[in-house]
Amino acid sequence: MTLVVAHRGASRAAPENTLEAFEVAVALGADGVELDVHRTADGALVVHHDAAVPGFGVLADAPLAAIRAARPAVPTLDEALDVCRGRLVNVEVKNLVGDADWDPDDHAAELLVELLTGRGLADDVIVSSFNLTTVDRIRAREPAIATAFLTPGVFDPFDALDIVVDRGHAALHPGVRAVAGSIAGELVERAHAAGVRVNVWTVNDEAEIGRLGDAGVDAVVTDVPDVARRVLDRS
Repeated sequence: MTLVVAHRGASRAAPENTLEAFEVAVALGADGVELDVHRTADGALVVHHDAAVPGFGVLADAPLAAIRAARPAVPTLDEALDVCRGRLVNVEVKNLVGDADWDPDDHAAELLVELLTGRGLADDVIVSSFNLTTVDRIRAREPAIATAFLTPGVFDPFDALDIVVDRGHAALHPGVRAVAGSIAGELVERAHAAGVRVNVWTVNDEAEIGRLGDAGVDAVVTDVPDVARRVLDRS
């Protein structure tokens, strides 16, 4: 069964990466949500797509109390996990060269391992990143945490799958453009034979959702979870 994962929550029905967006996603029938995390100056993890908040500044440069006072809609990861309890949560760690909070030492990854370990390493959480080093570090620190290599649409999905298998990650998260046509079915077959899940992002077109469901991908990450739910239930 192909799962529906709401991209940044139900991001077309509510402000993205907010508790409201996650609650709406669940109400619309999503099996889970995808969200983005950044660290704060005092070691908390907050949910926001970009490293900086317009009119406020870089999240990593401010303590949590200052962020909450200025932008109360920005949730902590703990709060988001509580709202999504019982659903799949894809936690994306943002940490690339050029980001305003780029950190070669991956402090956010370290904080995430501590948080998830403290919460009991729920089976319904998977951690992904475009930064392969980040997910490698998380897996090395705590192999019980499911990890995924997140790749852009131009990255060859079969090369990415080889990397995932070699590094022992649980899933490959290719962009939808990378799995056009018959590639998806072949990729899923190879991945499943190696015990790897394939979760594709960001899939909003009804025909694409149906095609990927037919190909057997494990999840589609989408801005329109209600549409995806309808298409997949019908097929």
